[in-house]
Amino acid sequence: MDEQEFVRTVAERTGLSRQEAADLTRATLETLAHRLSPGEARDLVTELPDGLAEAVRRGTTDRIERFDHRDSVLRVAERTMLKVEEADRGVRTVLAVLREAISEKEFNDLMSQLGKDFSQAVESAG
Repeated sequence: MDEQEFVRTVAERTGLSRQEAADLTRATLETLAHRLSPGEARDLVTELPDGLAEAVRRGTTDRIERFDHRDSVLRVAERTMLKVEEADRGVRTVLAVLREAISEKEFNDLMSQLGKDFSQAVESAG
């Protein structure tokens, strides 16, 4: 899945404009990267198109942060200026589209680092 298709899918599923969906997608990936080990972030980058991979690179640090799904939503809402409800739906949607865009193994590796509440969030997105 290329970047345009990824963003278009997020826009269609959330009802956001393409620009809002692009901003939301990048903010979500950058935020989630804070939770990943550098090795896992590198693995994820290899499966994403350049623009989305760059968002993961921007968020990658040597120190893994610990925060839950709700905190990630608040961070994304702050970065995108979306309402918390829109950001919540958006983060869930980005995770669901990510599941479709990358290999099953990589998605499972990603979710194992993000944790149970993120897994529940993506399952609720459908």
